[in-house]
Amino acid sequence: MIYDKKSFLTNNIDDPEFHQKIIDALPIPIFYRDLNGVYQACNKAHEKFIGRLREQIVGKSVYDIHSREMADIYSRRDKELLESTGVQVYENQIKHSDGTIHNVIFNKAVIHDNDDKVIGIVGSINDITELKRTETRLKKAQESMEVSSHMLHKINVGILMMDDNHKVVDSNVSFAQLMGEETTELFETIPGLKGADVSVLVPEVIFKMMSSILSSGEEILERDIKFQNKLLHVSVVTLYKQKVVGAVIRDMSAPMLVRDEIINRAQRIKIQNIETVQKIARLLGENAAETEELLNSIIESHRYGDDE
Repeated sequence: MIYDKKSFLTNNIDDPEFHQKIIDALPIPIFYRDLNGVYQACNKAHEKFIGRLREQIVGKSVYDIHSREMADIYSRRDKELLESTGVQVYENQIKHSDGTIHNVIFNKAVIHDNDDKVIGIVGSINDITELKRTETRLKKAQESMEVSSHMLHKINVGILMMDDNHKVVDSNVSFAQLMGEETTELFETIPGLKGADVSVLVPEVIFKMMSSILSSGEEILERDIKFQNKLLHVSVVTLYKQKVVGAVIRDMSAPMLVRDEIINRAQRIKIQNIETVQKIARLLGENAAETEELLNSIIESHRYGDDE
C-alpha cells in the first residue's frame, strides 16, 4: 500500500478519538492510571470486564472502582512499579462484572511524557481462568492415570491397551510374562511397553481381534487360543470407541485359573438356565389356559398309548 506517512501522522497523532479507537480494537482489557492511581483511560474490553462504562471509570481512583481489599493490592503494586520504573507482571484474582472470580495476569509498565518524566502506569489484564481450569483438569487426569496405571500393574492377568495407531497405550507385567521372555525383557526396558507396535508383540489372532473391535466399535469379543503350549482366554473390549481398545488375557493352563474359570463358567451357565426358566415361566403365565389344555392333551395321548 502506498500512502503519505507524514500526512497520516499529522492527521492522527494528536487525535484522542483515533487513539481510543486503536485501544478499543484490542480484545484485552487495557487501562491507564496516573501517579495518584486515578484512571485516565481504558478500552471497551476493560469496561466489559469491570462492568462499568468508561464515563464511570475515568477520573475515579482504584478505591472508587474496586473493593478495599483489591484497591489496596493495586495501590501497593502501583507504588512498587513507580519506584522501580520498569515493568511488572503478576498473577492475581479479580471479580468479574458477572460476579465470578477470575484468575488474571497483570502486565504493567510506567509511561513517560515527552520530557521523559514518569506520569503514570499503563497495564493490561489477561484472563487465564480457563487456562487454570484446564491445568486443574489435566492435573487430576494425570493423577487418575497414575492411579489407574498402578492398579493395572497389580492385576495378575495380562492387560494390553492399544490406540487407533496400533500402538501400546499401556500394559502390565503379567501381559509381558504371558508373551514370553523376549517381551518381558523389553518390558523392563520400556515400562508398560508404551508406544510399541502391538502387531509384533501379540499373536496374529489377538492383533486381528483388537483391530476388528477398534474398527467396528463393538463392545466385546472373546476367544480361546493356544499360544506357546498355553491355553489363553482373550477378551477384547472397547475402551474409547474406535480410539482405544483393551485386551484381557488369562492363562487357562494355570491350575487355579482353570478352577476359577470352571466355577465362573458354571455360574454363567447357571444364570443362563435360571433366565431360561424365568422366560418359560412368563410364557406359561401369559398363556396359562392354553398351556393347561396342551398339557392335558399330552397326558391324554400318553394314556391312550398305554391303553393300546
